[in-house]
This record gives sequence, structure tokens and C-alpha cells, in this order.
Amino acid sequence: MGDMGQPEPAYKTLAAELRSQIVAGRYAGGVRLPTESELSEEYGLSRQTVRRAFLELVTDGSVYRVPGRGTFATENAGQYLRQLGSIEDLMNLSADTAMQVLESPARRVDLEAAGRLRLDTDVVYRIVFQRFHDGVPFVVTTVWWPESVARLVIDAPEVEAGARSDHTMIGLLEPHLAHPIEECAQSITATVADAATAARLGCPVGHTVLRVDRLYTDSRGRAVELAVSHFLPEHYTYRVTLRRTTEPRSE
Repeated sequence: MGDMGQPEPAYKTLAAELRSQIVAGRYAGGVRLPTESELSEEYGLSRQTVRRAFLELVTDGSVYRVPGRGTFATENAGQYLRQLGSIEDLMNLSADTAMQVLESPARRVDLEAAGRLRLDTDVVYRIVFQRFHDGVPFVVTTVWWPESVARLVIDAPEVEAGARSDHTMIGLLEPHLAHPIEECAQSITATVADAATAARLGCPVGHTVLRVDRLYTDSRGRAVELAVSHFLPEHYTYRVTLRRTTEPRSE
């Protein structure tokens, strides 16, 4: 906290300004961003400062450069982009988003959720929360836990209705588990927002949303969490990189 009074470096201020212009659509449709010299003159900054700002935007994926043509906004720039490749990635979603609990954990009978969790009882605990990126809600998530799992975190202040934090539910839960999470089975479908989801995401009822279901299992193969999320596609991009598992054979 000691450096709260320190001014933000000029290149970061410029990068943030350009990023906000990109989000607002100023450079949509292949419109070129100003050159380094143009920005240097407009903002009264050195070329080195402008260059550092551009480098930050290239690094975070907001822009790309075409030699001899200039700098352009990346398609989907301004959306929340996650490139996920491991269980750790899912737990670290909190790095640049905030969570707010809408409904604290409640015990209920839910045959469908209990079935998906492969329980021998119909009793589960359910919690509902939102995530925000730059203050904008981009996903609402409903999580179901077996009762034995819910009891591990039910008294944590982070799961009370109205609580805001930078945690993920699965990241909050795993340190308390006797056996670590080993697998997440995920399915992604397109669906439409019902009234409750629309109200929480600030979109019209019937709006197209991305549904992501995740079932987490521990090292014994027991399901510990079912999470169903509805994402606003305007504010969220999901990207997965696929690689070969073996070297291609040469003829």
C-alpha cells in the first residue's frame, strides 16, 4: 500500500487510454491506430514512451502489428479473454476478475445436480455468484456441492451473499479437500438467457449466451463440484490451443 501515491507511468496511462478507445470501437473494422509519431505529438510524450505503450497492448493481445502498414485492434479486443489449459488456470481466473456472491450456499433437494455429481442422496448445496471484469458483469455461475464438500467452506466470509472477492469457488475450496482436484470435464453450448440470468447480466431475456458446464473430480474420482456458467459473448472469449501429442510422421 505504500506506493499508492505514486503516479502511474506515462506509458501505462497511454496504454489504458488506447485500450478504452479500442473497447469503444474507435478502431473497429480494420481502422489503423495512430503511429508512434502521431501519438507522441498528440499526447506530448516521447517516442520511447509511446513504444512501451504499444508493446503492452501487443503483449496483452489488444493490438497486432503489420510491418509496413501499422498497428490494428485485435478482433474481439475489449472482450474478456481467457486461454485455459489446466486446472490451475481455472483456479487462477481470479487474477483479473472479481467475484460477488448473489445467493449464499443453501441446502436443497436437486435430483439433476445430485445425479450429475454421482451422489447416493438427492441433497446438495447450491451457491450463485457473478464475476466482473473492469466492473462489468460477464458471467453468472451456479455451483452445486455435495454436503460433505459444502461444509468445508460454508462458514467462509467469501461465500456469504453480497461478499466480493478475487477468489474462484474452486480455488477457495481445494485447499480444504483431503484429495486434490485432478480432472475437470467441461462442455460448452450456446443457449439463451432466462429472466433471472438476463437480469443478472444486464441483457434482454432470450439473449444468446455461452453456457459452460464444469464437473470437477478429485484424485479418487469423486465429484466435488458442478459449476454451470452463463457468459455474455459480447464480453467474453474462450480460446483453447490444441497441439499434437506426437510428432507427425515423415514420409
